[in-house]
Amino acid sequence: IAGRSVVSYFNFDTSNNKELVVKVALSGVSTEGALKNLCAEAGGKSFEQVVDEAAEAWNTKLDLFEIEGTEDQKAMFYTSLYHTMINPSVYMDVDKAYRGLDHNIHQAEDFTNYTIFSLWDTYRAEHPFLNVVTPMQNADMVKSMIRHQQQSVHKMLPVWSLMGNENWCMSGYHAVPVLADAIAKGVFTEKEEALQAMVETSNVDYYDHLDDYKQLGYIPFEKSSTAVSSTLEFAYDDWTIYQTALRAGNEEIAKQYYARALNYRNVFDKKNGFACPRYTDGSFKKDFDPLQTHGEGFIEGNSWNFSFHVPHDVYGIMDLMGGEKVFLTRLDELFEMHLPKKYYEKNEDITEEGLIGGYVHGNEPSHHIPYLYAWTSQPWKTQFWTREIIDRMYRNDINGLGGNDDCGQMSAWYMFTVMGFYPVCPGTDQYVLGAPYFPYLKLRLPNGNILEIKAEGVSDTRRYVQSLTINGKKYDKLYITHTDLLKGGVWEFKMGTSPNKKRGQKAEDKPYSLTNGIK
Repeated sequence: IAGRSVVSYFNFDTSNNKELVVKVALSGVSTEGALKNLCAEAGGKSFEQVVDEAAEAWNTKLDLFEIEGTEDQKAMFYTSLYHTMINPSVYMDVDKAYRGLDHNIHQAEDFTNYTIFSLWDTYRAEHPFLNVVTPMQNADMVKSMIRHQQQSVHKMLPVWSLMGNENWCMSGYHAVPVLADAIAKGVFTEKEEALQAMVETSNVDYYDHLDDYKQLGYIPFEKSSTAVSSTLEFAYDDWTIYQTALRAGNEEIAKQYYARALNYRNVFDKKNGFACPRYTDGSFKKDFDPLQTHGEGFIEGNSWNFSFHVPHDVYGIMDLMGGEKVFLTRLDELFEMHLPKKYYEKNEDITEEGLIGGYVHGNEPSHHIPYLYAWTSQPWKTQFWTREIIDRMYRNDINGLGGNDDCGQMSAWYMFTVMGFYPVCPGTDQYVLGAPYFPYLKLRLPNGNILEIKAEGVSDTRRYVQSLTINGKKYDKLYITHTDLLKGGVWEFKMGTSPNKKRGQKAEDKPYSLTNGIK
């Protein structure tokens, strides 16, 4: 039955029994599928049994972590962990039948099919977090994305898909870094199949002016209102294809996408050191305002934030901005400036509650920025700002989250950051180190190993890392690899009230960058 004014209602005689139990089942496939799901998942079970089973399932997941902290801190921590495990969600019947992107019925024979891929948000930390705590599920999500691509008339991996539909929300093709990150971390091993899906996705010329991007090395501003941010996003995504091609041993594709990964350079105006709108004739927009979020070539952000959106080549953007001194000054100013309301009051995705200076924590493109100090001579500023962000943006309160959680991304940022590290550049096997938030945290890794992170006396005043030992050995690098993370063991951070300015200064201590800069 369909119609705008259709109403159905039921009457029940509750004179003898006041309690009414209703069981509902859903299927994306058929009525018969819904009945199978009902019998398998709720048949013969009381309401109390279902509640107990749900509680047990959630407790199993939440029990992956133990922390020391206040009751408010524990509530924030476990709520965030819960948020990271809601989406993506299973989308198939108990017999593994599901409705695909082509709206035909498919069988998920060797995997669990998932849906709700908010990839512009979740490639940054949500999927990398799942690679750490529930890698088997993330591998199934990757497989689901590849099946989506194979069923697509466009031969594209999902952009923002749900329930067998693509809604084309946001920009880039950010399923690509999710695949690349899973491969880099050994979670997904079918490299050739993944690489084919990635390359086909990145060559759909009619998608978001990819034809211009491939021809000119950037998207002209007169062709797209989000020309600059889309160029930056494509360049990073292309870098992840380059990395996957290297791992698959395909030198030809690696060479092609190495060149595409450098396309970010084409939208930096060297006169001002910002990423700027550029026209087909090569000229840059003259009346350009790097603080403005409307009409300047960016999606849900401004140039002040998006100019840092080259996570794969930090030394490259450092040089384009004018060198380390300018880079540092600009990072400092981003956090400390006052951003007038005129720059965001008409932008529903950027609100005052999500701002620290001009830094927009309430929206995803900025999430890696506090960690960029690691590439500079002042890495301790990451330790300062990450704790500041947690204190201001994550509170145990109904209004305590400084932005839309966006299918787990805001919470995944928190989960990584309280542990003391973050995946600045998914597609590498590295996590950039910050500082732990809690004096003690234990993580039960999926391989059975235990990771203990200790930071005795850590607090808002004692937020600076003096030294780090891993299993008793001094560790000065500003990053940790996924392989080392999975070994577990004991990480012991010695904290202090002032920074150790000598730590992490050597070139070999710095995280990955595609180049050593623009020479």
